[in-house]
Amino acid sequence: METVLMVGTRKGLWIGRSDEDREDWEFSGPHFDMEEVYSCLIDTRGEEPRLLAGASSSWLGPQVRRSDDLGRSWQETPNGAIRFPEGAGASVERVWQLTAGAEPDVVYAGTEPAAVWRSEDGGASFELERALWDHPHRPEWAAGFGGQAFHTVLPHPTDPRSVTAALSTGGVYQTNDGGASWEPRNQGLRAEFLPEGQQYPEFGQCVHKVARHPARPERLFLQNHGGVYRSDDHGASWTSIADGLPAEFGFPIVVHPHEPDTVFVFPINGGDQRYPPGAKARVWCSRDAGQTWEELGDGLPDTFFVAVMRDALCTDEHTAAGLYLGARNGSVWGSFDDGATWRALVTDLPDVMVVRAAAI
Repeated sequence: METVLMVGTRKGLWIGRSDEDREDWEFSGPHFDMEEVYSCLIDTRGEEPRLLAGASSSWLGPQVRRSDDLGRSWQETPNGAIRFPEGAGASVERVWQLTAGAEPDVVYAGTEPAAVWRSEDGGASFELERALWDHPHRPEWAAGFGGQAFHTVLPHPTDPRSVTAALSTGGVYQTNDGGASWEPRNQGLRAEFLPEGQQYPEFGQCVHKVARHPARPERLFLQNHGGVYRSDDHGASWTSIADGLPAEFGFPIVVHPHEPDTVFVFPINGGDQRYPPGAKARVWCSRDAGQTWEELGDGLPDTFFVAVMRDALCTDEHTAAGLYLGARNGSVWGSFDDGATWRALVTDLPDVMVVRAAAI
C-alpha cells in the first residue's frame, strides 16, 4: 500500500509519495508554480484515487484542478473556475475547502467570499448552495484576519441531506434538508472580541475549524478564535474543553481516524502573537474527548515563531495512522506513532497552507 501526501503552499503544490512504512519520501513540485493552494482533497472512493486542488492565480483567478494519475497530469473545471451565477454580485477569490460528500462523486467546496458549492461529478463542475448564499445573516457576516470564507464543510457520513459548514467570521451553519435551508449552530460558542454581555450571539463567532469522526457523527470538535469546544448533539450546543491547554487560540483541530475520542490541536498564543507558547512547536492531544490533554513534541522544533494553519494538520488512514503537520516556515513534519515522536519530511517549501494524506 502506498501513501500520498499533498502539500499546498502560497507558491504551488507539492506531492509526496512513500510506502506504508513512510520512512522514505519523494516529493514532486511545484505543481501550479506561484499559485496559492489553500485546499486539497485525495478522493479514494473510486477505482483510482483522484487528487483535487483549489489553486488561485494572481492573474487568472481561482481554479479547482483535478488529477487521476497522482499529479502527472491535471484537468481544470469547465469555464475556468467556480463561478457565481449572474446577478449574485460576487466573484470567487479563493477555494478554501474541498471535501468528499456522502454520495459517490459528490464533492463540496467552500470559498471566499463565503459560499458553499456542490459537485455531482467528482469535482469537474460545481453549483452554488443558493439557500446558504441567500441566507438573511450573510450581509452581517464579517471577514476574519485571513478573509471571509467557508473553511469547513462536513457532510454527514450516512445522511446525504445533512451538511455542517463553518466560516470565519460567521460561525457554524447546518442543513438537514439537502440545502433547502440552513440554520446557525453556535449556542455556547464565545466571541471573545465582542463587548461583555454580547459574547454569545446567535451568529458572528470566528470559528477556525470543525472536525468529527464518521463513526460518531453527532459529536463535533471545534477550534475557535479563543476556545476549544465539543458538541455531543450535532452542533445544537457546545461545551468548552480547553482546560489543560497552554492556550485557547489556534487554527487546526483533527480527530484520529480510528479513535473517535482522540483529538489533536496546535495551540498558539493568540491574535497578537501567532506562534506557540514559548515558541516551541507542540501538538496537544486528548484521548478522552477533551477531558484531559497531553503535550506531544519529541522531534519538533524548540524555536518556532510561526503558526500551523487550519488545514495544515491532518492524518492518513493506515492501521498505524500517520499525523502530518505543515508550518508557515515551509516545513512538513510527520509522526507515525500517534504523535509521540516527529521528524521532518520536507523543508524549505513556501508558506504551507494545507496538508492532506491518504493510504492508497
